[in-house]
Amino acid sequence: MIDNKQLRELIIGPALDALQMYSKEAEEILVFTCASESLGGTYLKQVKGPALGIYQMEPATYIDIWENYIKYSSSLMNLVSIHFDASRIPNPERMIYDLRFATAMARLHYRRRKEPLPKANDVEGLWQYYKKYYNTPLGKAEKEATIKHYSKFVK
Repeated sequence: MIDNKQLRELIIGPALDALQMYSKEAEEILVFTCASESLGGTYLKQVKGPALGIYQMEPATYIDIWENYIKYSSSLMNLVSIHFDASRIPNPERMIYDLRFATAMARLHYRRRKEPLPKANDVEGLWQYYKKYYNTPLGKAEKEATIKHYSKFVK
């Protein structure tokens, strides 16, 4: 498991700053997502599936973010190109070893949603937002287990 404080300070903060999208709420939804999806960075590739990195993003989702979001915003494409050395779609496997890049992709996944992020200290809100927009209603995440993983990760 990655140290929660180092993840925030060395990975999430700089990635969000590079995208000009830092907020306490954005930081917390990413910590919550990492805690749930990879048990805080324990898994870098889904054991029986295609998901990659500490946020366990599926390659199809990753490609969709590029094809249907980044590509249509010149300012966003510029930030991603400058700060993440990615002017074209990198191989999705980059999310396994480049934690800042994976963080940027997870943030952009959430950024496409119109509903505002939940308050950083609202665990129930974090769960609902994560379940609705990241894990999806068809995903396997269960509320009690997910909140338990998150609580353990942030201690």
